[in-house]
Amino acid sequence: MADVPVFMLVNLFVKDAAEYRQYEKGFFPILKRYGGEFVTYDDAPDTFEGVAPRSGRMIIFKFPSEDMARQWFADPQYQALSEHRRAGTQLEFLTMVRGLPSRS
Repeated sequence: MADVPVFMLVNLFVKDAAEYRQYEKGFFPILKRYGGEFVTYDDAPDTFEGVAPRSGRMIIFKFPSEDMARQWFADPQYQALSEHRRAGTQLEFLTMVRGLPSRS
């Protein structure tokens, strides 16, 4: 099966903005190293049905494949950087959702 893109869905609450900014500064270069693309974020998402996340920031980014997403997450530089996220936020979830394979 060919690689399919994967999307990362994140819900977090920023508790310490300065600590979280340290994370944001280093996040994008590492994301790009693995072919990742930032899609969007929203600090006030709307839930139309079901149980809503407890608010906070929703973030979506993507990778060209599951393998690239797993390499990004396992990267020692990313793991060191993520200590700033862990210190500055309350993470509700960081979830990978697989895209659909090409129909061609």
